[in-house]
Amino acid sequence: METVEIARRLAELGRNGDACRAYKLALQQGGERDPAVMMEAALHILRFGGGNDYQISYTVFLSLHNLGCFQEDVLSLMDTAFYEPNVQGQKDRYRENCALLGKYPYLFRKDFPDFDRLPIRFYPFDNDVYTPYDLRTKRFGEYMDPKEPVLRHSFFQDLEHPVLAEDVYSQYELEYLRDNVRKSEYVGRENHIYLHYTDWDTFCAHLAVLDLRPVLREEKVVFLAEEEISWYPMDFQARFGIDYRQYPIKPLGLREIQKMVWHVQLSTHNGGDFFNEVFDGHPNLLAMPSRLLSDIEETVETISRAIGRASSREEALRSFEAWQDPDLVEELYNLRNRTAKDVLAALFFRESGKAGMQAAAGERIVPALFFQPHFTNIVYELELGQNGQAALCSGEYDQICTSPLFRDFKYIKAFTPMRRITTSHGGSVRFAVVSRQIGLSRSDIGLSDLLGIRLLNRSFLIDRSERLFKDCVLVRFEDGKLNPRAVFTALAAFLDLPYTESMTYCSEAGRRDPHPETKGFDPAPVYKTYDEFTCDGERRLLEYLFRDAYEGYGYDFQYYDGGPVDERKVVSGGFAAIDSRIRDSWEQAFQEAARKNETCGEEERRRLQKAGRRPFRLEEAKDGADLQSYLLQPGANPRAALDAYMEQVQAHRLAIIRALMSGPEFVNRQGLPLRMMPELKLDPALLEQPLYH
Repeated sequence: METVEIARRLAELGRNGDACRAYKLALQQGGERDPAVMMEAALHILRFGGGNDYQISYTVFLSLHNLGCFQEDVLSLMDTAFYEPNVQGQKDRYRENCALLGKYPYLFRKDFPDFDRLPIRFYPFDNDVYTPYDLRTKRFGEYMDPKEPVLRHSFFQDLEHPVLAEDVYSQYELEYLRDNVRKSEYVGRENHIYLHYTDWDTFCAHLAVLDLRPVLREEKVVFLAEEEISWYPMDFQARFGIDYRQYPIKPLGLREIQKMVWHVQLSTHNGGDFFNEVFDGHPNLLAMPSRLLSDIEETVETISRAIGRASSREEALRSFEAWQDPDLVEELYNLRNRTAKDVLAALFFRESGKAGMQAAAGERIVPALFFQPHFTNIVYELELGQNGQAALCSGEYDQICTSPLFRDFKYIKAFTPMRRITTSHGGSVRFAVVSRQIGLSRSDIGLSDLLGIRLLNRSFLIDRSERLFKDCVLVRFEDGKLNPRAVFTALAAFLDLPYTESMTYCSEAGRRDPHPETKGFDPAPVYKTYDEFTCDGERRLLEYLFRDAYEGYGYDFQYYDGGPVDERKVVSGGFAAIDSRIRDSWEQAFQEAARKNETCGEEERRRLQKAGRRPFRLEEAKDGADLQSYLLQPGANPRAALDAYMEQVQAHRLAIIRALMSGPEFVNRQGLPLRMMPELKLDPALLEQPLYH
């Protein structure tokens, strides 16, 4: 018996809840191929479903209407179930907006149609999302959420003239313009936001779902309808008797900073420094060199405590005398309900200096804060669940998502560089090895299994329900090196920044080509293979297990032949390069531990035990730190410890490989699927070389 027949029988028996479940299953199994089944299922679910089941019916009705099936019946159902119960709120909003615009000085048409004559109806899907129905074409459009935190327009590409935007129907974008374009009085020139709407009636229809009250605040916006576009830009002195040139430039305030450009660390050695150097010195950014997130959070907390303890302006100035910027200290001290975002902005203001802030204050737009906090590594764990699902969990990811340094920003644009995964892995191993050799990392701790860590790092998979990743893009490092004009023109447009002369060279704090190893725009790093630090077996495994990323982001396989792979074939490829590096580093670390064991006295042993380093039996040790504690004990056997640790590393890595080879569906902690971060699209006309593969 087919599922739909089971659903009908259950409905006949009055088991409506069970029938709803069966109808939903029928739709999932292909019921969408039969319009009659779709209609039957949607009607039953609408009547007897619970929770958000109505959204299933809503979606099915839209599909049927746009397929040309049961259109009159569907529209009647949509009116009765979704539009009419909610229309009064839209009427009230329309009336309020019309009243506000009727008194607004920079809207020049006042012939608002009656609500019932508007050409578009908005059918609520939930509290935020609508589907527009155009009465003229008799079709439903795409879902729209006016408050969705995504910028779909590039408003600030040309700042030689006042901002001009066309047909903006996003509440989020309208408020973004209000918050990020400085008042004309602040910059000493005409600097209004010109919004052109190509169809007056369509503009009026959207007044039923927009809230213009915050947009009209400060009278920054000029509305132009249809042919009024010829008035752009207006001569405010001639038309309104206002000469903005009489106003001095107003210094930027800490709370004017509302937008963050977040440079996401996808993994180690992905070319992040290169992108930082390109954006350094951009006139519409506040930037400083990348720092560890933990260091930044500690600094912000220290400043917050110090400024909070100051009982007077004078005490605050004394506490921060080293800043050599009493105006900045005083502004930070005077802020009410001071937040971590305010303190972070003050740090960036201080980094930019007086001259930089004065130059930024004269720009048409408020500068964005360019932020690239990083970690020594991004480490994921895999939590396998039922139905072949796997949740990716990372302490570093959680730290980002809960940090007030991000949460307090209203507008966030995010991008992350990706480098060929095999190259990035080799570079990471090289950096770890060299750092030990030159004393940048501790000699008494050996290397982690960087291959195992890399296998689990799928940071290119994002949770689209997480606000920080609502508006993000992935950009390939190789494209930035080989086609810089195409990449950085497109990236500037995505980030809503002008493409400036400062983006045609690399610098740090104004100093050109600061890192000889990255070599500015020299493409040499693209072709590095790091053969001394990795091997073909490791690279073949990486390509096989990351084949979704390779195919999705346009990388050709160099080591994996594209054929079937089983565990035997994977293991036979060997991981000699990483294993030898791990073993060598821990031999050195164990030698260092043995020396400590010989030289540390009883007092040092007591200190270690007091700090939580209890005596370990070798079989109890779970990681390198435990093994190090074991080696500080009398009678420790370094050779046995090293063999045990390598067995542990290899067993853990094999468990990772087995889990990934099972082809799990990657999900967030709520079980919702993760999606690949969208890739930056380049203009083919701007390519200087063929795309890298």
